[in-house]
Amino acid sequence: MKILIKSGHVIDPLNNLDGVMDIVIENGKIAEINAESDVKADAEIDASGLHVFPGLVDAHCHLREPGQEYKEDIKSGTKAAAKGGFTAVACMPNTTPVADNDAVVKFIVDKAAECGSTKVYPIGSITKGSNGSQLAEMGFMKEAGAVAVSDDGRPVENADVMRKALEYSKDFGLPVISHCEEMSLAAKGSINEGFLSTSMGLKGIPSIAEEIQVSRDALLAEYTGIPVHIAHISTAGSARIIRDAKARGVKITCETCPHYFSLTEAECEGFNSNAKVNPPLRGESDRQAIIDAIKDGTIDMIATDHAPHHKDEKNVEFQYAANGISGFETAFPAAYTYLVKPGRISLEKLVELMSINPASFLKRETGGFKQGALADITIADLKGEFKVDPEKFVSKGKNTPYTGKKLTGIVMYTLVNGRITYNGRQ
Repeated sequence: MKILIKSGHVIDPLNNLDGVMDIVIENGKIAEINAESDVKADAEIDASGLHVFPGLVDAHCHLREPGQEYKEDIKSGTKAAAKGGFTAVACMPNTTPVADNDAVVKFIVDKAAECGSTKVYPIGSITKGSNGSQLAEMGFMKEAGAVAVSDDGRPVENADVMRKALEYSKDFGLPVISHCEEMSLAAKGSINEGFLSTSMGLKGIPSIAEEIQVSRDALLAEYTGIPVHIAHISTAGSARIIRDAKARGVKITCETCPHYFSLTEAECEGFNSNAKVNPPLRGESDRQAIIDAIKDGTIDMIATDHAPHHKDEKNVEFQYAANGISGFETAFPAAYTYLVKPGRISLEKLVELMSINPASFLKRETGGFKQGALADITIADLKGEFKVDPEKFVSKGKNTPYTGKKLTGIVMYTLVNGRITYNGRQ
């Protein structure tokens, strides 16, 4: 099948493209990129007035299947991801059972091939059962399709286990993604520690609970010479530690999520459990520091940490509510609204953060618009505005703190291997 994307403003920092042009797709790959094409196609997408860029890649999400399909499943989750402009997602292993072996990893791969609207890259568990004690079989999981390892949702508290994880990961070429949380400080906390937590009568989670583990893992990476990736950083201290480590030549990368640069702990006022997430939303100074770390390159990518929950898991007392935000469908517009629209970063930089860098980190084809590349493409209306209504989410998870907020940047089409997996005009 031949598809013509007509008159879209192409943004591709990988191949230094920035301008209105036509893209011809044939057999799932980029066939031509021209200022204007008169090719006869089986289908045509009128992209005039729209922006076209390499498909978004999410290096950190939760699809919940197997075992927690009442929250989300691979079919619904990838449909939501496609609506959000994602062409590929990497799902964390905290399923039921935990993805700590080749059988569960293969199940995810096979199920995604059967019903997925995006590419799905499973992340295997670092330790068996994600309990932090005994390393999982990394080699078998990689053979089954795992692209990285993480105990996300829990920290690897034992430093020796984390050191061994790094050493084994090097042998198998699997990135280690670390959930940084010092549990003796964070245990039973449910909100950022500070005036608000005190006034609400809730146990707080101090910023150092994250920063101590970030510092430890930076030192382990420095000592071993093996890369480590830090998940969802949320504090000024974490950004400073990683910035300093990079300056010393430490092989360390990190990500943040849209809620950490667009929202603060104030969203939790009134015991709004839809704003409860781990790590928690922080203060305004931390939010600004995260933006600064995005601008100066300390933060390598933006991930969603899409964490859908059933409404009954949020509609309880704040301290008992599940942690997490349903993020696929708001990630790109939130990033555009809070980073690009105010001029904090360029659109090209955002494409690097949400497409090129995560694809490179996961060792997947970075794509871009060059002849022969896979046609993984996102097309968006950057002038389109909307108010967030979770009842319109494709995801089963309606848990979002963005309800009623006006965001700019509407995904109109998503194409995976040249196949239209989301059409916002239908």
